[in-house]
Amino acid sequence: MMRKRLGLLVLSGLAVLSAVGVAVSPASAGQAAADTTSSVHGQTGPVVVGHRGAPGYRPEHTLASYELAFRMGANWVDVDLVPTKDGQLVARHEPEIGGTTDVADHPEFANRKTTKIIDGISTTGWFTEDFTLAELKTLRAKERIPDVRPNNTIYNGRYQIATYQEILDLTKRLSRELHRTVGTYPEVKHSTFFQTIGNPVEPKLVDILNRNGLNRRDAPVIIQSFEVSNLIALHKQLRVPLLQLTSATGAPADFVAKGDKRTYADIVSKQGLREVAKYATYLGPDKAQIIPLDKAGNLTTPTALVADAHAAGLQVQPYTFRNENNFLPTNLRSSSNLTQYGNIFAEETTFLKAGVDGFFADQSDTALESVKAFTGQ
Repeated sequence: MMRKRLGLLVLSGLAVLSAVGVAVSPASAGQAAADTTSSVHGQTGPVVVGHRGAPGYRPEHTLASYELAFRMGANWVDVDLVPTKDGQLVARHEPEIGGTTDVADHPEFANRKTTKIIDGISTTGWFTEDFTLAELKTLRAKERIPDVRPNNTIYNGRYQIATYQEILDLTKRLSRELHRTVGTYPEVKHSTFFQTIGNPVEPKLVDILNRNGLNRRDAPVIIQSFEVSNLIALHKQLRVPLLQLTSATGAPADFVAKGDKRTYADIVSKQGLREVAKYATYLGPDKAQIIPLDKAGNLTTPTALVADAHAAGLQVQPYTFRNENNFLPTNLRSSSNLTQYGNIFAEETTFLKAGVDGFFADQSDTALESVKAFTGQ
């Protein structure tokens, strides 16, 4: 019943958006980049970032997924960037594309299948850096987690792999159409790996931002990375804000490669956060670093991370909130069916009460509903 009601909410919301646009107040792009918790193009309060677009409803990292997130009301989308063989930036969660495209159905690319070690993990499949953009454009996207999101498989084969330039062009078009500025959170994926193979992401990202007039503090762009040294370098080259991503376990790949013994736990310590604040404006932690789960899979009590990050001058935007039972704390699941929706509103509200400044969500519509209820708008 909950999933049916949420589905109706999506359809009715899209009908209103497509008919009349979004009722917003004028604001500059500078407000969006400088302070995402203030009134940003009609959205007041904690910001919702469409994680990979709207992958709860469309295959992730496709233009259709991004456009849907914006039309649902999100002002930002998360864009994972990986390079092609000929130096273009495309949107894929990982460089391995066997799980997100129909590449396995293309006999002409059968010999491209290989095994690589990326950040210490051995992965077998097809990788974007072994294909030209023209070759990638012959592929079609498919749902990454069909067992959890079977309804999304109806869109398999409909969409191409998108370039970052195409996504930026989309934001420009929709900013005009929706009468509000929408922007991107580009994430530099596997920085150290791509540097070691001579195909780094960062110079390409700097170039495309410069070419699009987006190398400025008021640009609707916030750059993310799980690594540290690349963000420090980008801080010296670009004027856009940066977001330091962290994980609940492990260490940044650049630290490991250099023999640096620090871990993500060190980064989110009080001293570590003060170091992050020297180059970044935002912290993007795993939500478990803010509110851990107990052995039964239920939410416990918040850690000091949000307060410590705020004390260091950082805004906190955790990841990732998803409506399906498969991703929810045990006590917030609606049933044993992992594809059905559970009480996402309760989870998101718990984190909003913990003081987060925004969050990444696969379903922007319900995330915005949580923010609206929390702020009393």
